[in-house]
Amino acid sequence: MNEIQKYRFACTLTFGDIYGQIIIWLIVIFLSLASSLALWSSDRQLYALVTVGLILVLSIPFLLFAFVTTLLNHIELRATDPESEAKSEGSRKVRSSKAARAAS
Repeated sequence: MNEIQKYRFACTLTFGDIYGQIIIWLIVIFLSLASSLALWSSDRQLYALVTVGLILVLSIPFLLFAFVTTLLNHIELRATDPESEAKSEGSRKVRSSKAARAAS
C-alpha cells in the first residue's frame, strides 16, 4: 500500500512582490480624485461623485484579482520526509531548550 506523504505549505510572498500593484492602484485613486475635483462645480457635483464611484467600482476587482493571483503564485506545496521532519523537530526542541536555559 502507498504511504501517505505529509505536505507542507510555504508562502514566499514578500511586500516587494505586491509593491508595484499598490503603487499603481494609488495612482488610479489619485487620478480619480483629480478628475472629480476637475468636474466639481455647482452644476456637476453629481458627475464628480459618479466618476469617483465608477473608477473605484471598476478598479477594485482588478486589484483583488492581481493580489489573489500573486498570492497563489507564491504558495508552494512541498512533500516532507517523515524521518527528516522528526530529526529537524528534535533539533529545534534542543535549540529552544538551550535558548530557554540561557535566558533564565
